[in-house]
Amino acid sequence: MAYNDRNPPPEDGEDRPLLLSRHSDDVLIVDPDVEFGGKKAREVLERNLLRKVDRRMSILVLIYILNYIDRNNASAARLRGFEEDLNLQGTQFATILSVLYIGYIIMQIPSNMFLDYIGKPSLYLPVCMIVWGGISVMTGFTTNFFEAVCTRFFLGFVEAAFFPGALFLISKWYKRTELSQRTALLACGILVSNAFGSLIASAILDSMEGRLGYAAWRWLFFIEGGLTVIVAICAIFILPDFPETSFGWLTPAEQALAQKRMQEDHGSVEDKKEPTSGLQLALTDGKVWWLAITLISINVSLSFNAFFPTLMSTLGYSATITLLLCVPPWVFATVVAVYLSRYTGVLLYASLWF
Repeated sequence: MAYNDRNPPPEDGEDRPLLLSRHSDDVLIVDPDVEFGGKKAREVLERNLLRKVDRRMSILVLIYILNYIDRNNASAARLRGFEEDLNLQGTQFATILSVLYIGYIIMQIPSNMFLDYIGKPSLYLPVCMIVWGGISVMTGFTTNFFEAVCTRFFLGFVEAAFFPGALFLISKWYKRTELSQRTALLACGILVSNAFGSLIASAILDSMEGRLGYAAWRWLFFIEGGLTVIVAICAIFILPDFPETSFGWLTPAEQALAQKRMQEDHGSVEDKKEPTSGLQLALTDGKVWWLAITLISINVSLSFNAFFPTLMSTLGYSATITLLLCVPPWVFATVVAVYLSRYTGVLLYASLWF
């Protein structure tokens, strides 16, 4: 290429974009992926980045499984003396189940605002997990209705941090075309927890009665809450932070690409905003309200999860067989959800145009 006054030669070590001549005018063509070595090099780098992020994000599914197990283990405990030992009467058991959602509803939005403010999901989410695991363990020591209601209320208060926080975290790493499948796989944690939570509960309730002087239902809370704490400690070292604050496991090029992907997908760079700015955007977006109405309609059926073991017990089987009978529907639901998640990404992205 000939150099001239309009196109001087680059200085030593200086990278220059390619200049092409067209109709005697120089046209500046800038490769948007030049910092990553070009388009093909970027594609390779992007695949490596997604593999790394997927591996770290996979622990969110395990956390969500434990989140739901700790939320619903009272239903399994009811089969082995939970009501009798706490002297529950009338609708008190239903109250114990329902009070969790008061704290859960109160805390969800403030929790995500705080997470956005501190920018450290790798610390915040596991710490919340440790706290709710500890509360689950404490539930095993309750002796009356009041104590059980208190532990369940604060359990919901702390558990509320996880699911909206997990969705917020994955939205910081994945483009819109990649989100639906990851979100669907995360939501499968509910289905898996209902299936294998029943298996775990059947094993504990069948083998731990009277150990160290505690009833089997108390061991259910001890073991499942303790398992939650152990996984939470591991999650501190596995979960990523946001692209702009994650260090140590990404190369500089991968970190730059992670931020550029979000800039390209959202149409703006990440900037520092007040924690309330996102809330204001959500409240003024009509699609958010339609989604809220849809989720309310769907989540009404969640009470079925809490009473499914009780309904199965009316068939007259032992507690162990009853819990095992709760497994097949959720296994089938998990298979269907994983299968459908492979196609919802394209459909969701297409719907953005309407």
